[in-house]
Amino acid sequence: MNENKETCHLVAYCTCPPEKADEIARELVRRRVCACVNVVPGLRSVYTWKGEVEEDSESLLVIKTRSDCFGALESAVAALHPYEVFELIATRVRAGNAAYLRWLDESVSMQA
Repeated sequence: MNENKETCHLVAYCTCPPEKADEIARELVRRRVCACVNVVPGLRSVYTWKGEVEEDSESLLVIKTRSDCFGALESAVAALHPYEVFELIATRVRAGNAAYLRWLDESVSMQA
């Protein structure tokens, strides 16, 4: 991940097949690579794959974590996700409820 070395809070996004969303979300939280995953059903994705325009039903995982856990998060998603090339992108949290961010810090594993 191209991020400075200072630890920050992240919101990561990952699309997946609807039938895998709950399983992936629960396992990411269980492994403590994130504090929380929101599962947003009913997504329709249009994209190019191997030169063809494709369209699929997907769910969106909105994942709350820290930059120092992103590598472990990416490894966990790679182990759990059925796609050959999966989406996992993250944005930095610039501001947030202090109590929520403390809870996030306490919920992820320092060894992640």
